[in-house]
Amino acid sequence: MEKKEIEELRNRVPCSAVLEKAGFSIDLKESTRRAVKYRRGSEIIITIHDGHGWFDPLSEAKGDVFSLVAHLDGGGFKAARDRVAELIGYVPQEAARRTLSRARGPNLAIAERWDRQRRPWPGSQTWDYLARNRLLPPHTLTAAISQNLLREGPFGSMWAAHTNDVGVIAGWEERGPQWRGFSTGGTKILFRLGGSAASRLCVTEAAIDAMSLAAFEGLRDGTLYLSTGGGWSPATDAALRVLTGSSGVQLVAATDNDTQGDTFADRLRTLAEEAGCGWQRLRPPADDWNEALQEGEAERRKRRGEREGVRHTRRPHQGKLRPA
Repeated sequence: MEKKEIEELRNRVPCSAVLEKAGFSIDLKESTRRAVKYRRGSEIIITIHDGHGWFDPLSEAKGDVFSLVAHLDGGGFKAARDRVAELIGYVPQEAARRTLSRARGPNLAIAERWDRQRRPWPGSQTWDYLARNRLLPPHTLTAAISQNLLREGPFGSMWAAHTNDVGVIAGWEERGPQWRGFSTGGTKILFRLGGSAASRLCVTEAAIDAMSLAAFEGLRDGTLYLSTGGGWSPATDAALRVLTGSSGVQLVAATDNDTQGDTFADRLRTLAEEAGCGWQRLRPPADDWNEALQEGEAERRKRRGEREGVRHTRRPHQGKLRPA
């Protein structure tokens, strides 16, 4: 078979056709337009590049439709080529679902639920939770609110938006004094605080940590403060690959200072190496960035109290006694 024919096969047969024929099913909840997740038992394959590329999130395996066949069935390139040729004309269900999804439009339930909630304001329950309990400074909260990233949740909790590449709300992190979760029916992608044209990408594990790091750095110019929401979905992986696709980008692993944070940092380093961008590990001086922010504020208050105590304990100035 000539090179031109091989290239035609590569273009005409999507990876989704191979996966569906092999018994894989789409995980709709953890799939996005750019990254579709397939499962077969404990096996996971994610298709990217409009179905013409793939990778296995549990290993280093990745490639095109031919390498996918070899990955699943074994054998060399000739056997994979013949198997792909048999699939010409097969229309995978994923393509039909994608067409139907376009017709239906975005998830209106998520957008409507988000729009129904008020933005936090000074003195509101959510503002007090973030400012008093979490010690986030007003200028950081104002910046996040101005970017439509925060909403008032039930019982003084916070909703922190996860958005796709064009800024559409896909879901939100939920945090409060007695609650921690993610929006029902939402998709974890990325919480994004900062300019979209940033060249420095700081990735944390929670929106509160992203805002805490932003507070530490004073919302550094050219930096995008990100949160994965404590997970690493195919949508998150795809979004990070889009962000690291620009030239001159530095990916900063600002994850927690523990074993899980180190595991996340290793995945970010691998992604940076694949994207050919810079990489840095930035550890918080505590378990996470919000804890570090609170410890720093406690230390400042302690020093301020000590200074005030010294002023109050000074002996009053003694004037000269005047003769009666």
